[in-house]
Amino acid sequence: MTKIEKIVLSYSGGLDTSIILKWLQETYGCEVVTFTADLGQGEELEPARAKAEMAGVKDIRIVDLREEFVRDFVFPMLRANALYEGQYLLGTSIARPLIARHLVGLAREVGADAVAHGATGKGNDQIRFELAVNALDPSIKVIAPWRQWNIRSRMQLLEYAEKHRIPVPSDKRGEAPFSIDANLLHTSTEGKSLENPAEVAPDHVYQRTVDPVDAPDTPEIITVGFERGDPVSVNGKAMTPAALLTELNGLGGRHGVGRLDLVENRFIGMKSRGIYETPGGTILLAAHRGIESITLDRAAAHLKDEIMPRYAELIYNGFWFAPEREMLQALIDHSQAFVSGEVTLRLYKGSASVISRASPCSLYSADLVTFEESTIAFDHHDAEGFIRLNGLRLRSWAARNGR
Repeated sequence: MTKIEKIVLSYSGGLDTSIILKWLQETYGCEVVTFTADLGQGEELEPARAKAEMAGVKDIRIVDLREEFVRDFVFPMLRANALYEGQYLLGTSIARPLIARHLVGLAREVGADAVAHGATGKGNDQIRFELAVNALDPSIKVIAPWRQWNIRSRMQLLEYAEKHRIPVPSDKRGEAPFSIDANLLHTSTEGKSLENPAEVAPDHVYQRTVDPVDAPDTPEIITVGFERGDPVSVNGKAMTPAALLTELNGLGGRHGVGRLDLVENRFIGMKSRGIYETPGGTILLAAHRGIESITLDRAAAHLKDEIMPRYAELIYNGFWFAPEREMLQALIDHSQAFVSGEVTLRLYKGSASVISRASPCSLYSADLVTFEESTIAFDHHDAEGFIRLNGLRLRSWAARNGR
């Protein structure tokens, strides 16, 4: 085993990382610095500090990254209208490169030669963390306990915790708990009964959205303002990125917006089923597409839609810091120069529907498209030549085939 002098651990204070902290101390016999990112997961983070102190950690870092998360990661992704496999808004995927960036930065600051994470050998997060570290500082070693130790199940984790007197919340005893990841963009839940895709998810899985059936019977009308592709206001009130997403999460959650029951294809090669709740992100996706519909040129909009699946796949697979993602981002950001204005949406029973959009940069011309007499010169006879030229190859193809 390579001699390690100091490790920075991505630490949540939960069951897995609490046990990993103890295992790292025992296995490597070196100082472990804990890093906890506040991404708006909605949990009190001070208990993580207390548990780290109890484990003898001298350097404990808890950093508020909410604004950075939304501004530098969520918003650039939303400019692309990114959806993995046409549905998933990438809430977990987009958080990992941010955490990795701070792990690497902290490792450099404290002189650590390794970072560690709690991702399992079956999941996507191990890839996301480690590809990001590779891109940011290949000299830093990555320790992945789930790929090194002989613990193979959640029950064995509980036994390890019992043996080493690591506190375990009462709801984590007995049956393995759901695996939950939460941040300002979403909450994801996996495991337990959800591992059977034929079984209906129990109601208590959902944490930030009401059942659309129980949502208010009266629709709520909201307006989202955009500047250069990024949301900047809700109902006319300017907000910081994190505050804006928090506001939309509350509005969407109240109306049951943003629920997704998905079986997805992991990069590692297996299918998994998860429950995702992304209320604010779902509203922003609809609103952004709404403002783009009047401000983007047709060919530019279609090109964005063509590259979107590739862009989303890069984020899902952990290539945020790869050159091809940065190249695509430059193209996407260039397209947003005139994506400014306001979109009005109706929130009702699980849906976020665009009902109007307006922009000082609009390409929409009511005078040009009207069925009534127009002041803009448009010769209807021009369409005849347009159709004839576009039909030329079809007529040749039909003649050859004997039609």
